[in-house]
Amino acid sequence: MEPDGLRGGFLSAALLGLLEGLTEFLPISSTGHLIVAGHLLGEDSEGAKLFEVVIQLGAIGAVCWEYRRRLFGAALFADAAGKRLALNLTAAFIPAAILGAAFHGFIKAHLFSPFTVAWALIVGGAVIIFIESRPRRPRISGVDAMTWKDALWVGAAQATALFPGVSRAGATIIGGMLRGLDRKTATEFSFLLAVPTMLAAAGFDLLQSAEWLSAELAWHIAAGFAAAFFSALLAIRGLLRFVSARDFRPFGWYRIVFGAAVLLWWSGQAT
Repeated sequence: MEPDGLRGGFLSAALLGLLEGLTEFLPISSTGHLIVAGHLLGEDSEGAKLFEVVIQLGAIGAVCWEYRRRLFGAALFADAAGKRLALNLTAAFIPAAILGAAFHGFIKAHLFSPFTVAWALIVGGAVIIFIESRPRRPRISGVDAMTWKDALWVGAAQATALFPGVSRAGATIIGGMLRGLDRKTATEFSFLLAVPTMLAAAGFDLLQSAEWLSAELAWHIAAGFAAAFFSALLAIRGLLRFVSARDFRPFGWYRIVFGAAVLLWWSGQAT
């Protein structure tokens, strides 16, 4: 029988929630960091896996708060810009929704390990550095200037993040830049696209794993949710300031170093 809550109690819940919020919207893979942290903390029960999925809603809450006027204002479906945003988010959501529903079981069963995450971090870091090293001339400045074709391209890029360690934020931001979005536009659209994508993913996992939900785990989830909300709010605002002056190459190098460290650690555990 699996334990009702997290083995480390509220301390583990707060630490994992803080990590989720800080990494969810950075191009460094929150899932990858949570998998590694979960192994280090000994949080590998089915309840812990459910916890790691549900606390993503805390990070989503931070996006909803930061963009509350844009997402919940009366004009979202009333004017042309609002309708375009709704259409673009729908188009971008579809690829990951279809592939995620089709391969969810396989991904959960075979790809959630520090080894696969480490290689995804390293390869993704190299891709970020390569793309940022090439000269580009953005053609789209502002989320309102995007078409549904631009959004669909970003959605296809997001689907690659179904592989743990790729990073949903990294895939959507870099995918958007390849499509011609400037860094700020790609970053903001990545934030907005996270809302339907992560709500759907967390809801699906909650339905699939509801049997592991208990009163004790619910309290741990509440603590992790709060930590994720406030740390994600800081990360969102910090990243927008960062991209206004710098590119994403530091995140690429971080991914490579972190991925290599995970590989060394995992090799030591296996011997």
